[in-house]
Amino acid sequence: RSGTFFGYEGLGSIYWHMVSKLALASQECVLQSISAGKDQVITSKLIAHYYEITEGIGVHKTPQHYGAFPTDPYSHTPGGKGAQQPGMTGQVKEDIISRFGELGITVTDGKLGFNPAILSKEEFLKQDALFNYTDVHATPQTITVSNNELSFTYCQVPVIYTISNETRIEVNYSNDKTQEFTSLELDNKTSTSIFHRTGEIEFLKVYLPQDVLL
Repeated sequence: RSGTFFGYEGLGSIYWHMVSKLALASQECVLQSISAGKDQVITSKLIAHYYEITEGIGVHKTPQHYGAFPTDPYSHTPGGKGAQQPGMTGQVKEDIISRFGELGITVTDGKLGFNPAILSKEEFLKQDALFNYTDVHATPQTITVSNNELSFTYCQVPVIYTISNETRIEVNYSNDKTQEFTSLELDNKTSTSIFHRTGEIEFLKVYLPQDVLL
């Protein structure tokens, strides 16, 4: 850096990218604790710390409080001013990785899996809603997401989480065929089709017992 700070990145400023990096690092500790089967009290405290950190990120603030459009990344917020210097793409990277961690996305030995151990049930819909997305052919699509469901895309393939008494994945193909997996992990062939955006898979429906969620 130069010897002189710009006005918006002086001492006392919030440096947003560092907040996102801290959130991601803390989430990694949470997931390691869960994976290693550590004491539940310790893991719960780590989860609480993680979500406390994320509450400080702009996306959780109002535009008035943040001083800018909350989902846009900004570099710094100095005292007494709103967010300054837009375009910090580094923060976007950290926040996307953190969100995929919250959603429980895993890739192990080339197989796509879902383990949303820190995803809150409160994020699931309380009533039916439409979900708009762009498919692998760059075509706008709309699907209905029902009560007790949550949807997102991975490699442009919609994934629908639904709270259920079952543990399984239903793969819905574009030719109207379906395939079921009795665990929360796909095989290599199906995963590769998603990674390569072949268009063979229309959407995934992942059935999750309530005790899997936070």
